[in-house]
Amino acid sequence: MSKHRVIVLKIVAKQLTVTDADREYGLSRRQIYRLLARYKQEGLEAVEPRSRKPRSNPAATPEIVRARILSWRQKLSGEGLDAGPVTIAWNLEQEGYRPPSTSTIRRVLHKAGLIIPEPQKRPRSSYIRFEAAQPNETWQSDFTHWRLADGTDVEILNWLDDHSRYLLSCTAHQPVTGNDVVTTFLATTEQHGIPASTLTDNGRVYTARFGGGRNAFEYLLPLLGVHQKNGSPGHPQTQGKIERFHQTLKRWLSVRPVAHTLAELQNQLDQFTEHYNEHRPHRSTNRVTPGTAYRAKPPALPSTPREGHYRLRYDHVAPNGKMSLRHAGGMHHLGIGVTHRGKRILALIDETSVTIVHLDTGEIIATNTINPQRNYWRNEMKKPGRWPGF
Repeated sequence: MSKHRVIVLKIVAKQLTVTDADREYGLSRRQIYRLLARYKQEGLEAVEPRSRKPRSNPAATPEIVRARILSWRQKLSGEGLDAGPVTIAWNLEQEGYRPPSTSTIRRVLHKAGLIIPEPQKRPRSSYIRFEAAQPNETWQSDFTHWRLADGTDVEILNWLDDHSRYLLSCTAHQPVTGNDVVTTFLATTEQHGIPASTLTDNGRVYTARFGGGRNAFEYLLPLLGVHQKNGSPGHPQTQGKIERFHQTLKRWLSVRPVAHTLAELQNQLDQFTEHYNEHRPHRSTNRVTPGTAYRAKPPALPSTPREGHYRLRYDHVAPNGKMSLRHAGGMHHLGIGVTHRGKRILALIDETSVTIVHLDTGEIIATNTINPQRNYWRNEMKKPGRWPGF
C-alpha cells in the first residue's frame, strides 16, 4: 500500500491527526489536505501520486503534420525517390507547413516503424570532402549499367556539376564509347558553357594514359582550356558524388516499368533529369534543388582558354584515304591514308592546322597544315612522297 493511502486511511480512521502525519511522514499540511480532498471527491484511487507531465504541449508536432510526414514517406519511397527527413521537410515546406526539425521527423518515422535500423556507418566527419566553389568549376562524369526488358545490357552516361549536383546530361548508350563521351560533352557545353575542369575515373573512354598516347577526349579538353582530372586507380571515393548519384538514379528507375528500347529508357531518363534538377532538394546544397543551386552563382570559366577560333567536325575517312573540308570559301582535301579508310574521325580545326583523331581508339592519325593556296593538304605525320597509304 502506498504512503499516500496509509496517511489518508489513518486520518479518516482517526488514528492520526494532520499534524502528526506531517511530522511522521514528511508531507506538508497543504499536501495532506489536498490528498483528503481528492479522497472525498474521487475515492481512494485518486490519492496515488500523479504524473507531472503537462496535459498539453504547445511545441508538440501537430497531428496533421505527423500525418503528412508519414504520407510523404510512403509516397516518396513508392516512387523510388529519396524519402529521408531532409526531403520530407522540404516537401512540407512547399505545402505551406512549418516543418519540424529533421530529428523530430526521424522520431515520427521511427515510431511508425518506417525506419529500418542499419549497421553503424562510418561517420561523415571522418571523410575529407571536396566541393567546387562555383558551378562549372568541375564536372564529374561516369557511366553505370542497366538492363532493358529483354535483358539487353545498356549503359547510362552522366555529367554532374560538382558544386550544385546539377545533372547536366543523362543519356543511354549500347555501350558507351569514346565518341559518346566527346559528343555528349560537346552537346552539354553548348547548353551550359565550358567547365573549368572535369573529373572522371581512368576508363578508356576518358583517358588512354595507361595505354600510351591520348584519346579524343584528352585531345579535346586542352583545346577548350579545360583541365582534366582523373581519380586514383582503385579509389572510387574520389568520384563519390556521381557514384552516390547512380544509386539515386537506379532506385528511381527500379520502381518504374522496365524500358523495352533505348528510346523508352531515354524518355525515362529525361523525366528523371527534370525531377532531380528542379523538384528534389539536395542535402549538400542546403535543402535547395540542384537547379536552384546551379543558377545561384556565376559559373566558373576555363582557366587557360585557347585563343583564336577553332571548330570540331565528325566524319569518316573516304575510300581514297582523304577527307574533304571547306575552308575560307574553298573546298580542300586532306590526306589521311587509305589504311584508315572508313574510320570514324574527329577533326579538330584551328587557324593553322587540322588534327584528325580516330574516334574508336583516340589515336591521332593525321595532322594537316592549313594552306588556302593549295587544294590538297598532306598528312604531315608521314614523310612526303608516294608512301603506302596515299
